Amino acid sequence: MFKHEKQLLKDVRVDRINPNYANMMQEQIGGAHGELKAAMQYMSQSFRIKDERIKDLFLDIASEELCHMEMVATLVNLLNGHQVDAMGTTAGNIQASVQTGLTPALTNASGYPWTGAYMECTGDLAADIISNIAAEQRAKVVYQYLYRQINDSGVREAIDFLLNREEAHNTLFRQAFNMLEETGSLADWGVTQDSKQYFNLSTPGQYFDQNNLSNPKPPKFNIPNQPNQNQNQWQNPQNYTMTH
Repeated sequence: MFKHEKQLLKDVRVDRINPNYANMMQEQIGGAHGELKAAMQYMSQSFRIKDERIKDLFLDIASEELCHMEMVATLVNLLNGHQVDAMGTTAGNIQASVQTGLTPALTNASGYPWTGAYMECTGDLAADIISNIAAEQRAKVVYQYLYRQINDSGVREAIDFLLNREEAHNTLFRQAFNMLEETGSLADWGVTQDSKQYFNLSTPGQYFDQNNLSNPKPPKFNIPNQPNQNQNQWQNPQNYTMTH
């Protein structure tokens, strides 16, 4: 059973109309790493989960992702304003002005419709949780990109909230993963000689020690318990520059 409450999870505002940026925000509604994908993925996965603790977590986060989608859709509405203006749209899709009447549709920033092919559901808890951790990490990256391309204080405030919620979900999924016993795809881990070999096929250079595979165990995650010492680190593009 689902119940909708009319207030947003967090109120949103914008400083000014910006249709081009509204198109960019569409990515987090109907894109491959958006809020709808996350909500549908976690909810679909939950239908086969027998552990009530983990099932409850999946449904809690799936429900919150729908709240996030509602927040993003509200931002898109505010950024689009009230007048269709396809000629003034210079970035992203123009469907909002020529087809949907500024309705935040289930499409990505380029106007392509959302698809269930974005979702990952295997029926194996370990595999699904790792997919969810990756989904939260990717969503955070998209929000980082969006944050760095807007100076609107209202939009930035909303993105800051949403980005930090992705971090919270990521941490919770890691805690759930650590609750798993050696069952499913985690069973019989590292029992054959083939699972203990490292093939150094990219030469010259070897940076991972084969001895680390001598007694392999299923992976576990370290859960951070202390706040980040530099909470605004993600806002600096230089912190995310790839180096050789």
